[in-house]
Amino acid sequence: MAIKQLSAPELQNKLLNGESLCLLDVREPYEFAYASLANSVLIPLHQLPARLGELDPERETVVICHHGVRSQQAALYLAHCGFQRIANLSGGIDAWSLECDASVPRY
Repeated sequence: MAIKQLSAPELQNKLLNGESLCLLDVREPYEFAYASLANSVLIPLHQLPARLGELDPERETVVICHHGVRSQQAALYLAHCGFQRIANLSGGIDAWSLECDASVPRY
């Protein structure tokens, strides 16, 4: 199953246009505390199956991690669970820092 890949600038445009997105961050709490996007929801990848009910399958969900690998895994899992409006942030929070907001720390 192909997951839509969203670049950091594409995500930034969606946010600037006021689109109602669920920003799902699947990194670990220490990573999230160090660098994260405003209004994102933290559900570490290993907790996703147990916490699936916290997400709205009807809402567009953009999955975020450090470089885009864990978020791709999470997006595939969500698709398997019936979510249809999913995108993976290509390059992760690192790409966001490099391409959109240098105030977000890189690690």
